[in-house]
Amino acid sequence: MSKVAVVFYSGSGNTEAMADVIVNALGADKIEAEAFSAAKVADYDAIAFGCPAMGDEVLEETIFQPMWDDVKTGLAGKKVALFGSYGWGDGQWMRDWEADAASNGVTLACESVICNEAPDDEATAALESLAKAIG
Repeated sequence: MSKVAVVFYSGSGNTEAMADVIVNALGADKIEAEAFSAAKVADYDAIAFGCPAMGDEVLEETIFQPMWDDVKTGLAGKKVALFGSYGWGDGQWMRDWEADAASNGVTLACESVICNEAPDDEATAALESLAKAIG
């Protein structure tokens, strides 16, 4: 069985609720972004990263973005998935994040999951599919 981490940042609790769906589906390690680093990447076969859209549809800039910048170049060959919530916009932050991952050699294991505010039944089903793809 794969060892999986769910690494996330959540300001309002919506992205954490998304993380909980994945953790519960897999029995994965739930890790807040400030506690994760490049040194921990090797400990996991698969990692799901979660961050909400912030500001002008960007990743959270003080905790999550620095962690992501630290780990992204070491993710090649890992099963990686992205997820996050938003309250406005159309998901541009996720498209930008996916492009950044690809430009750093990260191949996503499945389609990224986004949801408006808290996860509804559709988002929960998508997160469970994400869990199966990386588990």
